[in-house]
Amino acid sequence: MASMEEEFVNALAELDETKTLELAKKRIAAGEDPFKILDDIRKATDIIGKRYEEGRYFVSDLIMAGEILKQVMEILKPVIGEKRGESKGKVVIGTVEGDVHDIGKNIVIALLEAEGFEVVDLGVDQPPEVFVNAVKEHKPQVLGLSGLLTEAIESMKKTIEAIEKAGLRNKVKIIIGGGRTNEEAKQYTKADDWADDAAVGVRKIKALAGVV
Repeated sequence: MASMEEEFVNALAELDETKTLELAKKRIAAGEDPFKILDDIRKATDIIGKRYEEGRYFVSDLIMAGEILKQVMEILKPVIGEKRGESKGKVVIGTVEGDVHDIGKNIVIALLEAEGFEVVDLGVDQPPEVFVNAVKEHKPQVLGLSGLLTEAIESMKKTIEAIEKAGLRNKVKIIIGGGRTNEEAKQYTKADDWADDAAVGVRKIKALAGVV
């Protein structure tokens, strides 16, 4: 018989909203570590991403997955602990042009907010100028560029080039995140850091923002 963890991963990967939320509540009620649940969300989103790239899932499925995830995060947030108090800094984050994945981004936002950061979410499929304007307007310590598709790396590169052209590159630390990011992508895009895992991403964002 499948464990509750496996059932949860499968339910989310199959976009079964009712079952996913029911299992999330059960796991919280059982006193499970919310970070373990976040890890399982990551496993499920990897499956969803693969199915999309294989043509088994469509944009509408990704949007559905994002909606389910928002509700799961609402259940998790109080448990992760709203460490309010003074803001640890400001982070602007968005999914780059040509990519509509927001699941990983939403997990990172929930974790950052729980850590006491102020987060500006730019949404998905955003062209470079949106990021440039957001850096000008919000003056964040860290800018997060998110994307799950291979093509997103090219968009990340263009976005960082646009920030450089606008004369803002030395004013903000940039991290790229998503399933296709690695050390090579970091070098190619000229980002300051990269992460393919939400919890690691949050640790790296804290380091970039100078928060210990």
